Parts: sequence; C-alpha cells; structure tokens
Amino acid sequence: MAHVVPHADGGRQADRPPWRVADVLAPHAQALLAERGLGPEQRRAIRDILRCRTPALGGFAYVCDHCGAVYAAYNACRNRNCPSCQSLAQRAWIERRMVRVLPTVHYHVVFTLPAELRPIARFNRPLIYAELLRAAAQTLIAFGHDRRHIGGLIGVTTVLHTWARDLRYHPHAHCVVTAGGLAPDGTRWMRPRSEHPRQGRKRRPFLFPVKALGMVFRAKVLDALKRAHQRGRLLFGRDQRHLADPVAFRLFLEPLARKPWVVYAKKPFGGPQQVFEYLGRYTHRVAISDGRILDLTDHHVTFRTKGEDTATLEPLAFARRFLQHVIPRGFTKIRHFGIYASAHVGKRLEHARQLLEPDAPPRAPTPVSDLTDALLALIGLGPQRCPDCGLGTLRRAYAIAPLSGRRPTPTLPQGRAPPPRTTP
Repeated sequence: MAHVVPHADGGRQADRPPWRVADVLAPHAQALLAERGLGPEQRRAIRDILRCRTPALGGFAYVCDHCGAVYAAYNACRNRNCPSCQSLAQRAWIERRMVRVLPTVHYHVVFTLPAELRPIARFNRPLIYAELLRAAAQTLIAFGHDRRHIGGLIGVTTVLHTWARDLRYHPHAHCVVTAGGLAPDGTRWMRPRSEHPRQGRKRRPFLFPVKALGMVFRAKVLDALKRAHQRGRLLFGRDQRHLADPVAFRLFLEPLARKPWVVYAKKPFGGPQQVFEYLGRYTHRVAISDGRILDLTDHHVTFRTKGEDTATLEPLAFARRFLQHVIPRGFTKIRHFGIYASAHVGKRLEHARQLLEPDAPPRAPTPVSDLTDALLALIGLGPQRCPDCGLGTLRRAYAIAPLSGRRPTPTLPQGRAPPPRTTP
C-alpha cells in the first residue's frame, strides 16, 4: 500500500512508519551487491525494494478538482519479498480462500526443522523447503486417515516461514488443519475422536497428539534427506563438505533420529473467518515489516521482536539477516493438501461442504474492485479523496514515465507530482 505524502505547503499526513527496510538497505546496497555469497533472487530483491514507490518505476499524476493540488502515485515493485507490496495480495488471498474454506473447526499446527539441519537448508533451500512442507502435510493427512483420530481425508494449508522474530534463520511450516475429514466412501463428514472422548477420559485439547506428530514428521524428513543424498542432490557448505561422504552423513543423521522434534499446536479457531484472517497474517508476511523498525542511525537498527522486546543490530548485519529470508524464485510457499488440494476443489471439496452445510448457497469470490475498496477502508482513506483539502476528488491527469523499463502495478497518491513529460 502506498503512503500519502502531502506537498510542501501543508496538508494532512497519513500514518506511516518513520523508517523502512529500504532506508536500511540504501546506504549499504553497493556493498551488499558486491558480496559473492548473494544469490540472484537476493540481488533482485535489493534493487526492487529500493525502487519501490519511487520515480524510478513511474506512475500516474492526479489533480484535485477542488483545490488543484497535483499528486503522484508511483508504482509498486511487486516483489514478494518487499515489505510494502503484500497488503493487497494478502487481502485477495484471504478472499479467494474463503470461497474454498469448509465451515468447520480448524487447528493451527507449526512444524519446525531442528537447528542441526539449518546449515544444510541454507545451501539447498528449494529442496529442503519443499520437503518441509510436504512432510508436515503428509504427517497430518496420515493422522487424519487413522481411525483412532478421524478416519477420513482432512484439509491442510501450509505456509513456509524461515525467520524467528529477531530475523535469525529458523525454517518452519505453519499449517491450518480441518477438524474432521471426508469419509472414504464420501457419505459423511467424520468428526475427530478428540471431540468424543471415552467415559472417564479427559478431552484432548488438540486435534492430534503433538509428540506423535513430531515422531512421524521426523521420520519423513530424515527419509527425504537420505533419498536426496543418495541421488547426489544435496549441496554442502565449506564447514560441512565432509557430509558428502555417505558414512559421515549417516552418522550425522543418527542423533537427529533420536532427539524429539518440535511440533507446536494451538487450540481450535472460533470459525472459518477467524482461521484465514489469522493465517492471512502469515501468508504474505516477509521477515520484517517497516512498522517494526523503531530506530535507525548510521551505526544501529533497533526493531521490535515480540511484545515489548527489541533487538539492535548494525545496519549491515540487519540487511544480511533480512536477505537470508528471500524466497527462491518460483518457489510456492503456500500449498494446499488433502481435501484442500486443487485436485479435489471441484468435487470432493464441494461434496464435503454440502455435508457440512446442506442448505448453504454457493459462495462467489469477491470482485477485485471490492477488494481494493476493502483495503483502502483498512487505512481510512478513499482512493479519490484529496489528501490536501479533504474535499475534492483526485482525477488521473497524465502518466509519469518510469526511469526504468519495468511497468508495475499503480498505487495510491504519494506526493507532489512532477510536470507532465512525454511518455515514450
């Protein structure tokens, strides 16, 4: 979402963070781009974030029909690692998923890779990330098929995150799971056994036992690593080159097969809307938002971690931590499994919805125009209102040619527009 910036002779200022991630990257961009360990996705992220909502990407000029003020709406970079470009995409994703979400209770489960595997994950990000999401989903689906728990096909949505609140490398998968599944014969919706405990037994607060989930998840990830190593698909850094040897790699995995792996589960959500409003905060989130940066100088960056806690880093160290969370190009970090998988959307998913809500009308997706209006309502600003006088309507007057060849998505008014120039 663009920030509305009044011109020099006054006007009201919209709320916006005092510092942005781009402000941290800008003084160190050349040094970062010169580092040999930086990948192409990270280099592109730096360039895009620095150009986002600036004259470099061009845009449109708007004129107020009441006071004559002229404002520029500079284009967004559309990079999915940019902290400023995710709000509308996040809102649109929530609306699309609400069409598919089943009217049943959902649980939130988090699967985490152990610290010993993080160095390997750094050098094999697409492979390890894919196996992490797949193993988490397959573990949940296996427990769903088990008659001791549900005995049906459940729905799972997974989202990859790679950071802790202090920006350290911490790959984990957030999963939203249906509390129930479609019976194998398709005749009924199977409720979890935890909702109907036997007499004398205490009701289990979570959908599945988390220790058992951790054991199965551990086995699936380790099996995937062994297969990848046998096929020569794993790369190792300087400190782990000895793991290319099969015997050394087997000895490395043995302790991991004995230690418990962390699986965290929360109590169920209140309803489907709450599920995806909650998960929506995770789907398009990047490692840190602009609003979490509390102080920025030439020597340090202070940012909020959790609650009232803060962390302070040197700007270059902050930039390096941020860039290690850039998602590999083309990697799908939001995936759907089980009854939520694309293969089941047209038949099994709709059949399950009919079993849960026989009299409910079919759902239709929200139009894009309505999504834009909803997003603008979140910040209390209409797309046509003049930020200067608050009375007039902003009318598009002319295009502002980009300083580069890329033509991203237009955004809201951001400041005094330059005079018209001929667009090539």
